[in-house]
Amino acid sequence: MTIFSTLGRSALFTLEPESAHHLSILALKSGLLPSCRAAYDKNLAVQTAGLSFPNPIGLAAGYDKNGEVPGEILRLGFGFTEIGSVTPKPQAGNPKPRIFRLPANQGVINRLGFNNQGHQALLTRLEKFENPQIGPIGINIGANKDSADRVADYTLGLNVFYDHADYLTINISSPNTPGLRGLQSRDSLGPLLDAVMAARKMQREAGKKHKPIFLKIAPDLTIGELEEIAEELNRHAMDGLIISNTTMARSSLRDEPASNEAGGLSGKPLFERSTIVLAKMRKLVGPDMTLVGVGGIDCAETALEKICAGADILQLYTGFIYQGPGLVRCILKELSTLVARQGASSISQLRDRKLDEWAAKPIPA
Repeated sequence: MTIFSTLGRSALFTLEPESAHHLSILALKSGLLPSCRAAYDKNLAVQTAGLSFPNPIGLAAGYDKNGEVPGEILRLGFGFTEIGSVTPKPQAGNPKPRIFRLPANQGVINRLGFNNQGHQALLTRLEKFENPQIGPIGINIGANKDSADRVADYTLGLNVFYDHADYLTINISSPNTPGLRGLQSRDSLGPLLDAVMAARKMQREAGKKHKPIFLKIAPDLTIGELEEIAEELNRHAMDGLIISNTTMARSSLRDEPASNEAGGLSGKPLFERSTIVLAKMRKLVGPDMTLVGVGGIDCAETALEKICAGADILQLYTGFIYQGPGLVRCILKELSTLVARQGASSISQLRDRKLDEWAAKPIPA
């Protein structure tokens, strides 16, 4: 139990969630939070998608939406971080309140709706950013709610941020933008990936270096839908897949005041569903595609379970809300011990150890 979880969280949780989030960004900007040396345990390093990660624990998109503190996040010990989601035009998002803590479930429901300052504000910030080169920085690209051409929004985002990202994520899985998840259907996904890959090809033909492109999917897909997505990913030779975004399901929740709020559910209740989908997708896409495991990671054991179910690298966010900046240090320290205890020389050697077990489970209703 960290000091944050006993004292700091109690103070922050007296604030409305978005106010607490803003305060945490200010705390990072202050430079007063300590760096984490455990991040550089060589046994935790991962090489995947042509990138070098000092450790497999990343901060998911949604926290640093506008690219205000990527360097500070990396100095906390994260092996990588993901900015966004960012849309072409600034967007206020959905009406407040739109974030709901579920402390009895260690979860969060949000219906933010891609609130962000838009491409230009982020680009201006990135042009002034001095990258500490600690770990990769990804940019998560979204589409505006009122866009007449969402495919164009994604290709524009790729072109605008190509020079500033170590990798780019195409986010078509937020449940809080009407119709967005429809882009996961085969009829829509194929043309979207055609356009995105063509945009990257043009960047490469202009002399730019190769930048990996990841797709972020929802956990609320049927096995048939997963099979179709896997076929499209393999057809387009995609670099990676992030599994998963938040869920609309509520079957795993203990009842508490905000349990029935509309929006996407994250945190501990998402762990089982997202890990099953992760393992099934590993089976479908094969051993070479980079898979990013997300959903319910709050300790070294859950992090390792994701890796054993097929993930190369990981992202967390809700655990960070509940346990604070010390969480990444705790996970890394304990992961180092677990890797050594299992006789592995690297964290990557533990991947897929429980793949069959997780892949055999049905996706919860």
